[in-house]
Amino acid sequence: MPKITLNGITVDFPFEPYRCQEEYMTKVLECLQKQVNGILESPTGTGKTLCLLCATLAWREHFKNAISAQKIAQRMNGVELFPDRPMSSWGDAAKGSEIPAYYTDVPKIIYASRTHSQLTQVISELKSTVYRPKVCVLGSREQLCIDPEVKRQESNHMQIHMCRMKVVARTCHFYNNVEEKSTEKELTNSILDIEDLVKNGNKHRVCPYYLSRNLKQQADIIFMPYNYLLDLKSRRAHNLDLKGTVIILDEAHNVEKLCEESSSFDLTPYDLASAMDAINVVLEEQAKVVQQNEIHAEFNMEFASSGLSMELEDIAKIKRILLQLENAIDAVQLPANENGVTKEGSYIFDLFAEAQITFQTKSSLLESMEQIEQFLSGRTGIFTNTAGLHKLSDIIQIVFSIDPPEGTSSSMPVQSISKYYKVHIHWDTSNQKKKQRTDLWSSSVTKREGKVLSYWCFSPGYSMHELVRQGVRTIILTSGTLSPLSSFTMEMQIPFPVCLENPHVIDKHQIWVGIIPKGPDGGLLCSTYEKRFSVECLSSLGKTIGNLVRIIPHGLLVFFPSYPVMDKSLEYWREHDFAKRIEEVKPMFVEPRNKGTFTEVMGAYYDKIVCPKSNGATFLAVCRGKASEGLDFADMNGRGVVITGLPFPPRMEPRVVLKMQFLDEMKRQGSGVQYLSGREWYRQQASRAVNQAIGRVIRHRQDYGAIFLCDNRFTNNDVRAQLPSWVRPYVKVYDNFGHAVREVSQFFRIAQKIVVFVQMPPPQTRNSCPSTICEGGLTTSPSSRQLLSLTKAKNLDDHVPSLKRKRMGLLANGDSATSLCVEYEQELISSRRQPIGLLDALEHNEKSSEGAEEEDSLPGEEKAKRLSTLSLQYEKRLTDEQKGGRKKIKIVNNLQADKVADPAEPKKTRATLFIATVKQALSQLHYDLFSKALQQYKRTDDFKAMLSQMSSLFMEDQKKHILLREFYQFVRPQHKKQFDEACRSLTGVGCVYKPEHSLLREEREMLAKKAGEKPCPQKTVFSEGSSSQLNSQLHLNKGGSHLTSGLNRTDC
Repeated sequence: MPKITLNGITVDFPFEPYRCQEEYMTKVLECLQKQVNGILESPTGTGKTLCLLCATLAWREHFKNAISAQKIAQRMNGVELFPDRPMSSWGDAAKGSEIPAYYTDVPKIIYASRTHSQLTQVISELKSTVYRPKVCVLGSREQLCIDPEVKRQESNHMQIHMCRMKVVARTCHFYNNVEEKSTEKELTNSILDIEDLVKNGNKHRVCPYYLSRNLKQQADIIFMPYNYLLDLKSRRAHNLDLKGTVIILDEAHNVEKLCEESSSFDLTPYDLASAMDAINVVLEEQAKVVQQNEIHAEFNMEFASSGLSMELEDIAKIKRILLQLENAIDAVQLPANENGVTKEGSYIFDLFAEAQITFQTKSSLLESMEQIEQFLSGRTGIFTNTAGLHKLSDIIQIVFSIDPPEGTSSSMPVQSISKYYKVHIHWDTSNQKKKQRTDLWSSSVTKREGKVLSYWCFSPGYSMHELVRQGVRTIILTSGTLSPLSSFTMEMQIPFPVCLENPHVIDKHQIWVGIIPKGPDGGLLCSTYEKRFSVECLSSLGKTIGNLVRIIPHGLLVFFPSYPVMDKSLEYWREHDFAKRIEEVKPMFVEPRNKGTFTEVMGAYYDKIVCPKSNGATFLAVCRGKASEGLDFADMNGRGVVITGLPFPPRMEPRVVLKMQFLDEMKRQGSGVQYLSGREWYRQQASRAVNQAIGRVIRHRQDYGAIFLCDNRFTNNDVRAQLPSWVRPYVKVYDNFGHAVREVSQFFRIAQKIVVFVQMPPPQTRNSCPSTICEGGLTTSPSSRQLLSLTKAKNLDDHVPSLKRKRMGLLANGDSATSLCVEYEQELISSRRQPIGLLDALEHNEKSSEGAEEEDSLPGEEKAKRLSTLSLQYEKRLTDEQKGGRKKIKIVNNLQADKVADPAEPKKTRATLFIATVKQALSQLHYDLFSKALQQYKRTDDFKAMLSQMSSLFMEDQKKHILLREFYQFVRPQHKKQFDEACRSLTGVGCVYKPEHSLLREEREMLAKKAGEKPCPQKTVFSEGSSSQLNSQLHLNKGGSHLTSGLNRTDC
């Protein structure tokens, strides 16, 4: 792997880095070396994850070297160990700071991202590097627990309490094995993600949850979702020691929101009533036990026990506290206008004091509530809802998060905390009705409408200050979308001396950005509150979309500022035939508010995109919605994105109003800290939501797409200045809609020509798409014949595991894939297991190569049919896995046990099959590395570099060893023998090398002439090993001849 030196540190990188990647790693190293915080923006597709990992781990190794140099220097008493290399040059990573004396003092790296699915991708990237640090990934019991009894619990907090009980009683044998198994090399030295942990936990019969906590102590790098880090309760639960650590927050565009939400709460009447119901259950059971014991005492019988070591009086005190809290909230007078009342943050302590919840009593109260929760979760066969009690415990921890220093009054932390908060009390308008209680303790206010107590934090900087207070060394925030950076750093309220706005790795012909202030009819496009529902705007926007769907190929994304605006626009378009005109070209799919139906809608959208008989599809979504935040729409899935307005937060929502007031108040006070004004924050929220939506389109180096900003307010320089730095240089204002149409049409014509495509036989598959998605004749759109990447959004796969993926294709020259959009008919033909995927197919061919006899040849057309189905099996397996089942495709078996891939198999077909397999087996980033390495080998003939790069890609996973051996077909004749020996050494299996493989083609032809044979340049004879694995007569549209056109010809 290439080694580059940045800031005096040698970084091993998997390939020759782009300029922007070097710049990014330089900034990361600057943060680490100077012990300062950094905020780094780098667009999706620029490889920021790989850069982060390589730079931080290289610095950490360098830091270790500094300690080694110091130890050696002390022993050598100033004498140089190597005259040509002074020890002062060893590991200068710790310049400007005192070098620690022990290796245990080398800083740990905490890598946090938004979700576990994103962390899994990060860990996958780590495996592709040369670095092998000790790794730990933290997760919840819900994700990691393998105890069947605990997993059966209905809620997360019930799982927590049952787990704790079993651990204390040592009745969980998985937990009991942790100490013994935590020294197993397979568990301690491997790089494991969440799935690997669970898999190994089941294999070794050891608890993955507590194993990960054990591994944390010795880990060099710890992976976790960033709420574990930012939420004080989670931080304490996982016992995280942050002193001297390097914290990396990836996908940090949501950090600001999470910081505020993790320190805030809304306590509803339902929560309080639910908590009191749980206390009532315990009271009744304890009262029965007391009565029983009174009777037993009279007859000298053994006392009964409920298992709860609390006096009846103590349980009654907790119920009294909850009633007093309910009364205190209900006693607050609210105005008649239903706006609620707002008070200073310090008011929460006064309100809780009325219920006897203070700094002095909170510890004993939390302990008692914990005991009650554990008691309720431990009862067998009876479920009691403890969610309200659990939430109340969390709330008390939030309010009393900082203990006053010893010997000081409790007012000190109150003053330091309360300035970041506001208390808001308002009527409960939710659907959750307050439970009616009939016991004697019920308060007289139960029948009245309840009030919600909200305690809102308005400074993300509060959580950031808490991290700094823990003694962290460096905090690095990074994401593809952090613009505008200046306002983001102000919100964080800690210094960020190192900042970076990286450009994209794409070229200018791959992006088109246009501001369209007027529609085709000259009507103003404007989403202001006053104009957004006007007939002029709705009509003009409908005509704009109706025109754009005709010129944008494949998938088009349309983002609205809010659900009401999207609903109103759709309603108007349907009434006035705009929707009909749009759907004549591209059917519309609408993002649902309900998460349950989101899967189905996304699946239908993707199916329509890949259908060869369609012109693509339009997906209507909302800024800040699921589609704009968590998904990418790479390649055909999103060739264009339309922003229909600026998505400002709801202006009259109490939380938004109070946030703006808070910022204005802090800005007036000054106090030496810079704050945004309320209005600046309001504008910045809209800009960041727009930038997130824009980022859905161009997702990697070969991608291209167009961005349409359809709101006249984008013509304002201030608004344009908030766009991402990689977009701003390409922005152009089009006052005439016709000019925009002409230029974007030309853009797509040029982009499609420049991005290299390989033409494939047109997949005119009858019944190839579901009838609800594809209708019409057998004609194929020209676009479907081009070799395009149809890989679906990887994040969607993680968030929506049941989504059906119908990506079918073959690759050549390593750029993209084409869709066959084929539906399988599953028939149970044979019980014998057949190779399911492309990897299996290749491996079967290879394994069967040794000592096999030639079978009688089948007709060429039948072989071609069978070969054409190979590329589809891997996709079918993915579809089945995502449905959650383990269905196997049963194939007609016509194989000999040890059959080899026929060496006479045409090179082009075999190469195409191999490239398709690589594309499906590797991530997009690794596939780019593969393509680059292949091109570099072709250009430079550097065998050693090629072998190093290929082995790094295919050796990590044993299942991919077959791919390394299959690469043999691309190796130059003079290198084939070396490659065969290398494969035998690395994988234990060679590549069936023969001496004649080392001859050049000219030499082979000369030998053939001498032997009196006519050389055959391309003989289309298909291998029995590969072609007979599938029966296309049964599984692929009855083996229609359209699949074999151009394939069943033999030249000699």
